[in-house]
Amino acid sequence: MAKQRTSLFSGQAPAMDSLAFRLAGAADAVRQVSAGRSLPDALQATFTALNVDAASRGAIQDIAYNAMRKLGSARFLIGKLTKYPPAPEMLQHLLACAFALLVRHDNLPLRYEPFTTVNQAVQAASAIRGTAKAKGLVNAVLRHFLREQDQFEQMVNQDEVAQWNYPAWWIARVRKHYPNQWQSILTVGNQPPPLTLRVNQRRTTPEGYLENLHKKGLKADIIGPSAIRLSRPLPVNQIPGFMEGLVSVQDYAAQMAAPLLDLKDGMRVLDACAAPGGKSAHMLELADIRLTALDCEKKRLKMIHENLHRLGLSAEVRHGDATLSDWWDGTLFDCILADVPCSASGIIRRHPDIRWLRQPEDSHNLATLSAAILENLWGKLRKGGKLLIATCSIWPEESKEQADFFAFRADAKRLDAFGQLLPTFDGLNDHDGLFYGLFQKT
Repeated sequence: MAKQRTSLFSGQAPAMDSLAFRLAGAADAVRQVSAGRSLPDALQATFTALNVDAASRGAIQDIAYNAMRKLGSARFLIGKLTKYPPAPEMLQHLLACAFALLVRHDNLPLRYEPFTTVNQAVQAASAIRGTAKAKGLVNAVLRHFLREQDQFEQMVNQDEVAQWNYPAWWIARVRKHYPNQWQSILTVGNQPPPLTLRVNQRRTTPEGYLENLHKKGLKADIIGPSAIRLSRPLPVNQIPGFMEGLVSVQDYAAQMAAPLLDLKDGMRVLDACAAPGGKSAHMLELADIRLTALDCEKKRLKMIHENLHRLGLSAEVRHGDATLSDWWDGTLFDCILADVPCSASGIIRRHPDIRWLRQPEDSHNLATLSAAILENLWGKLRKGGKLLIATCSIWPEESKEQADFFAFRADAKRLDAFGQLLPTFDGLNDHDGLFYGLFQKT
């Protein structure tokens, strides 16, 4: 294990509780994202390789997520302050993490004192394999930025990608589809997300759980029928009643899905594309239904089992492709939740790496896959049954246009649903961007 820990470093690693160690770990995760890996997977690989303790995990994760939210600004500043792209490439990722800590944003306090960040970035460069000779460059570039920070930040605000921290095509697409809301959508996507809980109303009530939180000195608000938003995030093992199944972590917009189906005891229900199981669990909390939870990724089925077990719920969890029928026993369903594949453009504040990983053509490809899933699932719904189309996207091609096309079916009646919910953090109206389209088979 010691050998794994030093693989990132050329010699003795910095102390694990130092900012230098944590900057190096975050830079390693950012490096993996630049190669196409999701940030959660990249972080897990870094944690394993470095044998990181719990405190450093949280700090590395915080620095890496911050870097993803400010990557446009960081890359812009690296370009302005270096004559050529710094080599080796790892140096660019270290500078990106450091700049993300130094750039002032929305008058929020900085996580670390600026000269501490500079000093520790230099220490990280000294220790990371292949970058020791460039520690003078790191020192010079970051100190140059601090000396003329006002001027450089003015330059950032004059470059669209640097100012908004999204790829140019993403900014253009949001502006095209939402000409009156595009700035607020981009702004919300750069905010750290709230921690919203769904109260398991088989075990307690929102009011009762909120009272319990207040007794423990935790501030929170009820923002929906089962939704409670904590004033500050906590690790799940510190959330009162979480391990006992009193609550689950789920954004308020995602909590709007299950009630739309008007579930009744005894119904046969399918949750297609079910992992990690949040919506499956919510449906089971609302009624005594016979639920089949389906997902095409075998490794993700474990998360469904774990969520249901923690909450004291049960369902038939199956591995299968929702475009095919080899998983189906031939019995029609009363209700189907089709949480179809999408770009996840509506949950960007939770997954800030997505903006840098997605490509413009992804929406068309995902929409094609979703259409095949919906066509297949519709044949498994009984007459009079309901199908709910759900996506966590704000791109119309993946959401609204899918539902509009589905509405042309002769045997489909469109029912009231929320349509496109845009991401917002306006007071208690705090949720991600999701789409819902509801249809009844006639």
